[in-house]
Amino acid sequence: MSPNVERARTESAPTSVTDIIASVVPTSTASVRYRPLDASGVSLGAGFWGTRQTINRERTIPRGAEQLRKAGNLRNFALAAGADGSYRAEVGDAGLVYPFVDSDVYKWLEAVGWELRRAPDASLSRLADEMIGLVANAQLDDGYVNTFVQVGAPGREFADLAWGHELYTIGHLVQAGIAWQRALGDSRLMAIARRAVDRVDAELGAEGRAGVDGHPEIEMALIELYRTVGDERHLSLARRFIEERGHGLLGDDRFGAAYWQDHAPVRDAPTVAGHAVRQMYLDCGAVDLAVETGDSELLEAVIHRWNDMVATRTHLTGAIGSRHRDESFGDPYELPPDQAYAETCAAIGSVMLAWRLLLATGEERFADHLERTLYNAVLPGVSLDGQEFFYVNPLQRRRQYLPSGGPDVATRQPWFACACCPPNLMRLLASVEHYLATVDHTGIQIHMLATCTLRFGAPGEETVLDVATDYPWDGAVRIQVVRTPERPWRLRIRRPAWAASGQARLADQELVWPSEPYIDLDRRWRSGDVLELTFDMPPHYVTADPRIDAIRGCGALERGPLVYCLEEADLPAGVTLDEVVVLRDRPLAVEPGPLPLAPALAIRARVATFTRPFSAWPYYVPGAESTPSSTSELDVIAIPYFAWANRGLGGMRVWTPETAASIAPRQSDQT
Repeated sequence: MSPNVERARTESAPTSVTDIIASVVPTSTASVRYRPLDASGVSLGAGFWGTRQTINRERTIPRGAEQLRKAGNLRNFALAAGADGSYRAEVGDAGLVYPFVDSDVYKWLEAVGWELRRAPDASLSRLADEMIGLVANAQLDDGYVNTFVQVGAPGREFADLAWGHELYTIGHLVQAGIAWQRALGDSRLMAIARRAVDRVDAELGAEGRAGVDGHPEIEMALIELYRTVGDERHLSLARRFIEERGHGLLGDDRFGAAYWQDHAPVRDAPTVAGHAVRQMYLDCGAVDLAVETGDSELLEAVIHRWNDMVATRTHLTGAIGSRHRDESFGDPYELPPDQAYAETCAAIGSVMLAWRLLLATGEERFADHLERTLYNAVLPGVSLDGQEFFYVNPLQRRRQYLPSGGPDVATRQPWFACACCPPNLMRLLASVEHYLATVDHTGIQIHMLATCTLRFGAPGEETVLDVATDYPWDGAVRIQVVRTPERPWRLRIRRPAWAASGQARLADQELVWPSEPYIDLDRRWRSGDVLELTFDMPPHYVTADPRIDAIRGCGALERGPLVYCLEEADLPAGVTLDEVVVLRDRPLAVEPGPLPLAPALAIRARVATFTRPFSAWPYYVPGAESTPSSTSELDVIAIPYFAWANRGLGGMRVWTPETAASIAPRQSDQT
């Protein structure tokens, strides 16, 4: 056993500022409205998210370990520790070897840390022990660890901050260490991470040179490290990195300074810009810094950017990122469905940011956005069986399958040369219960509906709630008080923005349906009390903002928190999605869906199909004799967008041209 492994195993656990188990835990002095509910008090049941988490644990995470070994990520750590061989990382489209593949191992380890908290697993533990040992063996005596540099460019530590991703990978190492420390009381990864951070601080801290990483990430990791071990140096280093960005340290390079948010100081940048994942991770760190230091100006700067992003640069699904070339936001209302980049990692970053803003402000709009993004922009990134992944998530796939993004948008893949998304999905799904509820001095706030048991309160005054629901397929929710203290407390439940109406009943008493975004119940609860809520969940159309020229005149279908899409697999033979126009004034119906996902529901809609003979000229005047066409009407079903591409190749679209039946072709024109 190497000295580093021995040191990692025997170093005593650092003193923790808090014993709360969660991925984001503001300190007791942080300026936040809500605090996360300790994840040890959340048990997901056999509902929607419990099922997804089980698939992640039993299928996705083990598959991830296989792929990390196959791709060479694990071998790279052995090489960095002195083994013979050459560095392994697949070459990207630009002909460059990716220098950040260590981070995929760290994200996988974070996922396993959260999973092992819920239940032991001998196989996952053995794999994790192997990986932790590899990382510890690879770490240099001065704390530095990065296999790309150690194997391929020894002696050039922190020489390429723009593209080397050294601080980015250390940030993920820190987050993995925090997960193992908080969830399991295991300090091995934390010891490695703290030594790596000490090396960064010596190079780039207050006594070192100025510099920021081309890919933000370490900022939020450092603040969470500060929250975990209470070392002010980590908060100061995070502040330094955030305040130094936007002052030209990275330069313009390939895509311009905005690509890595170096075009304007974080406090001054008026809009989101550049690489979408980088922007989300940077703003996560900025929110963490703002609440820990009481910096309202910095928090307002992030909220201002968030407002602009949601209003002008966010797809219906919650996805962000419009351009493939630099994985970036586009101009305002530049939201093409077929060419959307909509990276899975960007959606995950958006969830992480919305959660931090919810904790900071208590405003329901952040919970609404988190829910929309989680269901419709994160979840499509993994197949229903948990074995394959999307890197990009377009809102339309043409029948020819291959838009400019390449084959990866045609169908999910088992892995990628740049495999940042799969392990990112693993760690989010492994910690999804962290995002359900919060607490404050008045009681508990439930922001996400899921079948679960919730426990909160001080020892001797613990409250236990059982939540039962088939959400998102059904709007009925039953909350039973299993245990409660004698004193009164407040139960606060978010009324989703889509839920305009519903019913609420407590102990056979009909309650007034609230107009406010939260249902608040202050009372002296008794064990056995049952609150029953029903959020009316009719299917409905959404019309595209006419400023989004790519989808002007189109509509989409939603029901509850889910966005729906049409898939060619559900059309009659010989009909393509290019020929379908939705008849908006025809009624919609809900019925069982065609997917192996009980009790998944589909929406039945009425459409018209238009066909015309092939012509060398695609433009015509409707009704002109020289451009004959045939039309017909039929019923089609739409499925939840997150479940598309699970039935083989075929066309798909979220946005479909729409028209009222009253202006559809006359029956006499139809054949």
